[in-house]
Amino acid sequence: MSARAKSRTSAAVENATLSVNEKILRECHELYTEEEVGLIEIAKDIGIPLLAPRKKITVMLIGNHSAGKSTFINWYVEEHVQKTGVAIETQGFTIVTSGKKRESLTGNATFHLYPHLQPLQDMQGVMDYISTEITTSKQKKFSLVTFIDTPGLVDGDMKYPFDVNKSITWIGENIADLIFVFFDPIGQALCKRTLNIVEHLSEDHAEKMKFYLSKADEAGHESDRQRVMMQIVQELCKRPNLNRTGFDMPTIFVPTLGKQSRCVNQIESVCKEVEKTINATIQNTLNTLEKDCLEIADKIDRLIEQDNGACSHNLRAKGKGFGLFMLGSFLPIVVLANFLAVSLSKEALESTFGVTGAATLKTYTSPVSAVWSAVPEQYFWHSCGVFALITLMLLFVAVFVSRSLPTMSRKRKRNLLHGRDFVLSEVKVRKEALYKEYLKQSVAAYDM
Repeated sequence: MSARAKSRTSAAVENATLSVNEKILRECHELYTEEEVGLIEIAKDIGIPLLAPRKKITVMLIGNHSAGKSTFINWYVEEHVQKTGVAIETQGFTIVTSGKKRESLTGNATFHLYPHLQPLQDMQGVMDYISTEITTSKQKKFSLVTFIDTPGLVDGDMKYPFDVNKSITWIGENIADLIFVFFDPIGQALCKRTLNIVEHLSEDHAEKMKFYLSKADEAGHESDRQRVMMQIVQELCKRPNLNRTGFDMPTIFVPTLGKQSRCVNQIESVCKEVEKTINATIQNTLNTLEKDCLEIADKIDRLIEQDNGACSHNLRAKGKGFGLFMLGSFLPIVVLANFLAVSLSKEALESTFGVTGAATLKTYTSPVSAVWSAVPEQYFWHSCGVFALITLMLLFVAVFVSRSLPTMSRKRKRNLLHGRDFVLSEVKVRKEALYKEYLKQSVAAYDM
């Protein structure tokens, strides 16, 4: 069995253990990245830049220190992955994702695993403060989620070893599909650094941002929670980018076994938000897959049409060039024949061309002879120069007109047509099958 066949067999076995959503996102990713027949390679060949869709959504958590970001991740994963505590435990970025085995990766390995994070390397100091925690957990929807835990934010004299505002903002703008903002009711809920970052991100990415009052069970009585929430909302509404209608800030806390609380816990709404984003990502990925297939097919059709037009142009150009070349070549022959007919004696012509040939030469050159005889003798050489110039111009125009446009080789055209057929008959058809598979999760069989 070949290495490629073994790889396909291994992938098939692994796919059998995946959920439908995991399988769809993974297969879409493979349709883009497969060697030689992947959409990225096909599109690159015709000048269309494509990016492979990610297999997971990315959720970034921001907030002041001790806001409960790491605690929430541990709860969602159902494994103690992140350190928690009142102290500033998270001083850098930690990427938490699922994998085949439990492992911790440093900055260099993290950038190798996530090449789309490469621009962070240009931000001084970040590389030494970014790591990845890989866990085998499959709880909730974690197999389709990558969490990015950000440094705890504080005001005052606290100095970070890198530009924390710029780093968080870049990740929020370019990487994160969801941004969870946790406000701690007993800590620095109104931390200006947090509010500044939140305001900046809300300017263009308000749809990504979700606000939560974390550790709500520690805020005292209901009246205390309401007062804290009012303070936070009032502070947020003072900022233009955050002053919007329908502002929602659910109260959440990580439930503790044996601990009772009268506070309404809306932590499941966080899980529903993650699931909602996963479903939207799957639909967007499938729609983008179809759009990219049609764009590739359309570009190939245009390239083939351009090549056919170039071939037609070249054929016409060669015809025009050949006609002008023949005309340019024929003029000197006519002039030479006329010169012979006029300058040589009848006996010389008949001895050279025969009686019949001499008579034919006289007949066909008589019109030119008439024109030539009308030219005064003193302008004889001028006329010869004009004829020579006309001849050269005709030959030059023949070369210019016969210039051909570049065309594809037959092999190139055949490969393009094969790629177009593959994209439309296999990839696009596979997308339709994946969409039906996705819809079967929520739609009854008789509705399909």
